[in-house]
Amino acid sequence: MIMKIIMAAAAAFAMLVPAKHALHMFQQNRYELGRLYKWMKESFSTSFSHNTVPLALAVICLIGGMLFKGIIGTVIILASLVMMGLYQYADERKKNYIKPLVYTARVKRQIAVMAVLAAVVILLVLRVPALAGFCALLAPWLLVWPMALITSPLEAAIRQKYLNEAKQILKDHRDLIKIGITGSFGKTTTKNIMQAMISEQYNSLMTPASYNTPMGITRTIREMLKPIHRVFVCEMGADHVGDITELMEFVQPQIGVVTSIGPQHLNTFGSQENITKEKMQMIELLPADGFGILNYDNDFIRNYQIKNSVERVTYGVHSRDVDYYADEITYTASGSVFTVVHGEERVRLETKLLGELNILNILSAVACARHLGVDWKVIERAVRTMKQVEHRLELKIINGHRFIDDAFNANPTGSAMALDVLGMMPGRRWIVTPGMIDLGPKQEEINKNFGMNMKGKADEVILVGRSQTKPIYEGLQEAGFDMDHVSVVDKVNEAFAVIYQTADADDTILLENDLPDAFNH
Repeated sequence: MIMKIIMAAAAAFAMLVPAKHALHMFQQNRYELGRLYKWMKESFSTSFSHNTVPLALAVICLIGGMLFKGIIGTVIILASLVMMGLYQYADERKKNYIKPLVYTARVKRQIAVMAVLAAVVILLVLRVPALAGFCALLAPWLLVWPMALITSPLEAAIRQKYLNEAKQILKDHRDLIKIGITGSFGKTTTKNIMQAMISEQYNSLMTPASYNTPMGITRTIREMLKPIHRVFVCEMGADHVGDITELMEFVQPQIGVVTSIGPQHLNTFGSQENITKEKMQMIELLPADGFGILNYDNDFIRNYQIKNSVERVTYGVHSRDVDYYADEITYTASGSVFTVVHGEERVRLETKLLGELNILNILSAVACARHLGVDWKVIERAVRTMKQVEHRLELKIINGHRFIDDAFNANPTGSAMALDVLGMMPGRRWIVTPGMIDLGPKQEEINKNFGMNMKGKADEVILVGRSQTKPIYEGLQEAGFDMDHVSVVDKVNEAFAVIYQTADADDTILLENDLPDAFNH
């Protein structure tokens, strides 16, 4: 009996790190089994080579347990399991995850269920101890499926309870002006700029960070929205058909902004047509007395036939047949200066925000602020004094080096504009990127074009992840980039090591996109 307890403890120890890793990847795949399955298929070869030592120990456990009976076989199995657990624990401590596992209440419930399922597996393994090594490696990944199926009804019930509470709070707040913002990119920056302008005149609340899902918005409403708030600025994200429709029915904004539409999340949407139609639900579902704000530099938005007759205004940097446009633009390494033209009005604005994309974001916020009666002087002051938005073309100094942190950008248009900003910078220009994902069948083509576009705008390129950056590498070659100045590394910390050893203080390093560990291969 004591030996069985020791064996069970050793098996549990060997399962600990694989179980944590399985939960971590499930979280990074947004708790979606379909996404996890696809990731596991794509990562099999990498995972296999990375787990050479644990696999060898599992084989030793199997052979030793089969060939040797009694105390010798037991010792071999126990030693293999303990060594496996120790190796994986030591390996885990060396890892520097881009996005570590977040122990939310949901994850804690998943851990509890996984623990029960793992205990059942261990009890079964005790009947054939030789299989303990392979069970320790594989069982956690297999257990994710029953764990997800077991917890999903509870998670759905909890989600619905919180959602109903948030809906009631909004219903009780009858005079609240609600602004919805969506788009393939530019949502968060637009939201921050809008908040900076509107909060000068109204008591305004915005969804923090990237809280743009039903649960993120629900949490904002339940925990932060107070009776004193007059305006609620709500970012709305979508990566499936029906997501914006669901959020519009939930929040019911009177003002809707569509910042952009592009091929982001093609894998989950299925087609560009689906993306366009879903994003435009922001305007289609506005009330009759609502107000829509649209980026007419974007062809998908411009060409969409809107069925809702709601009042709307348009804006653009390149377009002139719009209600708000930017003229007399001067881009610098420290910001931009431009004139907003609206009818007969011409107002000069200065901002620390970098690049054309941020001018577009400012224009959308200006259109909303003016609709709400915010004075031009207030708008001018807000744009001039506004801080750069974290991880979105954010100019910062790290360890004495100048970085443009665009880590949250993951779309073709935004990445192209980020390269334009890099091209204006003094000194050597570096880019560190893992490329873009979730772009469906066009992913390789888009990443290849991204690589081709680097010529003349970057002097040094560091690609993170040997597999997913191959199209970028090919694009660089095809464009005639000097490949002696291209490095390929496995992890982002390796890229930083190269930079800190090689880059000068006068150089500029663009960090373009920051994939979760699950997609960095």
